[in-house]
Amino acid sequence: MRTRFGWPAAATVILLVVLLSLPQIPTARALSIWVVFATAAVLLVLNRHTRDRRWPVASPRFEQALRRRKPEASQPEELQRMDSELVLGSAEADYAQRRLLPLLRSVASARIAARYGFELERRPEAARELLGEDVWELVRPDRPEPEDRHGPGVPRERIVAVIEKVESL
Repeated sequence: MRTRFGWPAAATVILLVVLLSLPQIPTARALSIWVVFATAAVLLVLNRHTRDRRWPVASPRFEQALRRRKPEASQPEELQRMDSELVLGSAEADYAQRRLLPLLRSVASARIAARYGFELERRPEAARELLGEDVWELVRPDRPEPEDRHGPGVPRERIVAVIEKVESL
């Protein structure tokens, strides 16, 4: 049967054996070694004692409250991403030029290719006629860079008009 004092007692016996059998080892060094062994033994006993002790179990309701729940999206993720593109594109001209307008151009190009059988980039005159001047000005492939990159982007009403026109094709 093991006792809690087995390790410290074993360390003490080892100390006595070392001191008696090897007289050339200084007593201070042997005591230092004994302190290290005794400390390790006490730490092991404390570790086992705390590990064996049963800690109070948290209530299931408390644990459930701690778990983070993923909020259910009211809209699909792709729709949320598109909405943020529209908001950012109307806020800053550079964002509109680099992200929003190429997105609108690709949608218009896909719609024209599906309905009319030609690509927007290959027949820009025909695409311009289908889309109208206002929409073409925003989705044309050779659209010039904005003068003020940090200025306001495309107004929301104009974006809505482009989307409605593309949907009506």
